Formats: sequence, C-alpha cells, structure tokens
Amino acid sequence: MAEPDRLQRANASPLPGPAADRLIAIDILRGLALFGVMAINVVFEFRVSIFRQFLPSFGTMSRLDGTTFIVGSWPRLSAFLMTLFGDSPFNRGVEALLDRAISMKAFALFSLLFGIGLAMQFERLDPGRRTILLLRRLLVLLLFGLVHLILIWNGDILTEYALAGLLVLPVLFAPRWLLAISSFALLGLYFTGLLTWLVPLPEAAWLARRVSEATLTYGSGSFSDILAFRIHEIGAIAPLHLWIFPRTLGLFLLGAFIWRSGVLRRTGEPSGWFFVAGLAALIASIDAGPSLAPVTLALGYGAIIIGAASTSLGARTLRWAAPLGRMAFTNYLMQSLIFSAAFYGYGFGLFGKLSVSAALGLGIMVYIAQVFASRWWLTHFNFGPVEWLWRTLMYGQMQPMRRTPADMSVRAAVV
Repeated sequence: MAEPDRLQRANASPLPGPAADRLIAIDILRGLALFGVMAINVVFEFRVSIFRQFLPSFGTMSRLDGTTFIVGSWPRLSAFLMTLFGDSPFNRGVEALLDRAISMKAFALFSLLFGIGLAMQFERLDPGRRTILLLRRLLVLLLFGLVHLILIWNGDILTEYALAGLLVLPVLFAPRWLLAISSFALLGLYFTGLLTWLVPLPEAAWLARRVSEATLTYGSGSFSDILAFRIHEIGAIAPLHLWIFPRTLGLFLLGAFIWRSGVLRRTGEPSGWFFVAGLAALIASIDAGPSLAPVTLALGYGAIIIGAASTSLGARTLRWAAPLGRMAFTNYLMQSLIFSAAFYGYGFGLFGKLSVSAALGLGIMVYIAQVFASRWWLTHFNFGPVEWLWRTLMYGQMQPMRRTPADMSVRAAVV
C-alpha cells in the first residue's frame, strides 16, 4: 500500500528500461494482491462474522436458512439457483478454495509489498528529512486506520500496518544483513505459534454467540447500533492481530531486504529466475503447515507475477492491474465503504444472507469497476484521492494533483 515516491523519482535520472519495468511489475503485483484481499474480506468478513471461520463447523455453514426460489415448472433453473445461492457443494468448494489458496496469502503479499514500499521511500527521500517524513507518513496512516476501524469496518488492516511500520522504521537504518536476521527471527516467532498459545481465542460457545449477535446487529441494526457493536468487537478481534503481528513485522523487513538486494531494479537481470524462485517457493509450500505455507505461497505468487510482468507479453497482459496498484489505498477504502453499505443494516442489510459465490460475485463486480475507474482517474491525476491526501499530509504542503503534459512524459520515461 505504500506506493513509490514517483515525483522524487522523476527528479532523479530516468531509470533504464528493465528496471522501470520491474517497478511497473510491483504496481501490477499490488493490484492483483488487492483482488485477493477483496475476495477474502467480502466472503469471510463482510458477508458473515469474522469469528465464523473459527467455529468447529466452519465449512458447513453456507446454508441460507429460509431462502426459497419460486421458479414454477423449471426444475433446472431451481437447481441452478440453489447451486449458486444455497448450501451447495459448489459454494463449499469456492469457500475452501479461497481459504486454502488465497486467504492469508494475499495479506502476506500485501505485507511484503508494504515493506518494499517503505524501503523504496527510505532510500529516495532526502537523508536529512527521511525520518520525520516517514514518521509523519506512518502517523497519518495510523489516523486513517483508526477512522476506518471505528467508523467503517473493524476488519481494518491499516492500523496494524501503521504500528508495525513505526517499529520497523528504526531498523531501516541498519545494514542489509540485520534486516534479514530480524525478519527471520520474527517470522520464526510467528511459526512457533507461541502467541496463539499465550492468547487463545474464547471457547466455541462464546464464538457462536458472537456470530449470532453479529448477524442480528450487522444485518438489521442502525448505524449507531452497528457502531457500538463494532467498537465492542475490537477487543475480541485484537488477539487475531496479535497472533499475526510478528509475521507482519517479519514480512515488512523481508520486503525491505528484497528491495535493498537490488533484485527488483537490477538492469539486465533475466526474468527466468523469478519463475524458478516462484516455483521453488510453491514446492516448498507442500506440507509446509498452516503457518509457513501462507508465507511461502505469497513469495511464490509474488515471484511468478513479477517474472511474468517483467516480460513484454506479461506486461501487456497484466498492465491493467498497475493503476489498481498505484491507487491501492483508495481502492481498499472504497471497497470497505461499498461492502459496508451492501451488507450492513443501514444499507442493503445483506449480512448473513448471501452465499459465498454471490458475495464473491459482488466483490468481482466492484473490483472490475475499480479497474476502469483507476485507469480513468490516473489519466487525469497524478495520485489516487486518498494517496494524494496521504502525501499532502506527509509533506505538509499541497501536492500537484492534476496531471500536466510534463508529468505524462516523465511517467513514460520512468514508470
């Protein structure tokens, strides 16, 4: 979500072609990772209570009680509708696929990209101001995250990212080897599962009550009812963030190490090794366990996408995702606003009423709309609206929003 500092890059010497392609590839990767984050959020956290996935009956609760279809003498249509909207093997399969192939992997990939973004900005900012500017940037992100967490959706990840970024910031001054050691130590702590043992979730009966209360409140409550319940839930959700916090820190530092290694900006580097590294990470994910596999899969996905986007054919095929990646912050918050309006009682009240495939279909439509909206927006403006505000608050002065012919020529040279 921390995007490259493009205007500062513009004042530097233009990047050679392969290196510039690698930077576009990072935007593409961020845009594709946003799809995974969207899919998990809409299916597992907006559609139903976040705690539902921790119940013993998880995976068998896709039934929409009371849902009927009046289709007259068209039994095939009835069967088709039940497949899409009922407790069907199809919906259970989609849910299982999202859980096993995307769930924690998309968030791990986003954490890795955030670390890369931090390291990029740390390197490109004026050494005399980089500390205060990055500190201000992370504090503004924390403010955005708290507003998002309290007023819109308590599944927010921005607050955790801001706090993790503040802890990682001093380590960015360290040599590259220390970044690697710190990353592996924090990831090792996460892999031990120590925090899940020290701070376990409540018992299944408590979780079941919480799921029932969430279904009633989020599905039919007023804005004030939902606000009160959301704030009350934050304490219950906090252990989930605590469990994953070492992984977030570790991936931030790993992302910073990857950027410092130069592999993402090295000219003349063949793309083939990205595919080899990605395949190796995917193979390592086999029987890697529930803690390690999301990290190795995220690394595998990222390497393969970077490799593909670094080729001429891959860049042409995947370029549509780059504007989404450049506006990831705006698009993430817009998804929260749209999904909260769709699922909560002060909107359409669909909470607990949509099947997995129906909710995912809604999310895909929103994502596709954002593909076109992001592309249109960035033909007229330098930044997404939230990115512009974030940048303006970071520097303490208004940033140039509307694009000029000079901006377009610079982008052609370096982006």
